[in-house]
Amino acid sequence: MPSVMMIAPFLDSFPRRVVVFNPAGRYAAAQVAAMREAGTNLVAGIQLGRGGGDAAGLPLYDDLLSLPEPADAAVLYTPPEGLLDAVRECAAAEIPTIVAAAEYTPLHDGLRAAQAARAAGCWMVGPNTLGLCVPGEGLLGSIAPSFCMPGRVALLCRSGTLTLTLSRILTRAGIGQRVAINIGGDAVVGRNPHEYLAALAADERTAAILYVGELGGDKEYALAEAVPECGKPVVAMIVGRHAPPERRMGHAGALAGAAREGAEAKLAALAAAGAHVARDPEEAVARLRALGL
Repeated sequence: MPSVMMIAPFLDSFPRRVVVFNPAGRYAAAQVAAMREAGTNLVAGIQLGRGGGDAAGLPLYDDLLSLPEPADAAVLYTPPEGLLDAVRECAAAEIPTIVAAAEYTPLHDGLRAAQAARAAGCWMVGPNTLGLCVPGEGLLGSIAPSFCMPGRVALLCRSGTLTLTLSRILTRAGIGQRVAINIGGDAVVGRNPHEYLAALAADERTAAILYVGELGGDKEYALAEAVPECGKPVVAMIVGRHAPPERRMGHAGALAGAAREGAEAKLAALAAAGAHVARDPEEAVARLRALGL
C-alpha cells in the first residue's frame, strides 16, 4: 500500500504554509477568517494583477512563482471557468494538497484538472467541495470547526451539506472525528472514495471510517471492492433511497440513470463487502457506538 504521504499528505502532517487563490471576494474573505480561527497558517493570496497588494489580511502575489517560500496546500476560490488553470498552476508547483471549491466547473475542465493534479502527485479535493477539517489542527475550506471535535472516526462524504450535518451529529453524540472530508459533489473529482479509504486505512490515528455516499455514478462499487482490504471498520450510509429515477438531486453527481446507480443497490453492495450499513444518521451513530467509538 502506498505511504500516507504519497496519497494523502494532510493526514501525515497538517499543511504549514497555505495559500488562497482569489481571497478578495466576500465569500472567500469569510472563509479566510474561519480558517485562521481554526488554526490554519495562511501565508498568502494568489490573485493575478494584484500582486503587491493585500486582501482579507493576506499579502497578494500574481502567481505561485512569486511566493518567497513554497506552499504545501492551496485553497482555490477561483470561479469555475478559471479552475483548470489554477489547478494546473498548483500542479506545476507540486503543491501536495489542493482544495478546489468551485461549483459548476465544466465537466471536461474538471476531468483535466483531476488528471493534472494526479500526474503531479498532488491530492486534489473537489471540485464542488467544502474542503476538509482536521479538528484541533486546522481547516482547508468551509467546514465549520465548531461542528467538529477531535477523535478517531474519519468522516468522508460526497455531499457538502451532509458533511456539515454528520460532523455536527457525531459531535453531539460525543463521537470525535479524526478528519471530516467533503470529497466533492461533481461526477468527476480529484480523488475517489476508495482512494481515501486506502489513505485512512494506513493512518494510525483513524480507528473507523464513516462514509456517506449518495445515488448516482459508480464510486461506491470501487469503494465496496476496497472494504475487505481496509482492515478497519467501515460504516456506510447512502442517501437518496426515495429519489425519483433519472432526476438529478442536489448537484451534478447525484443522478441515478440506472438501478445500479440507486441507493438501495449501493447499500446492498457495501453490505456484501463487509461494511456496516446504516440507513440514516441515527443508525450510523448506533453502529459506531457498537464498535466502541
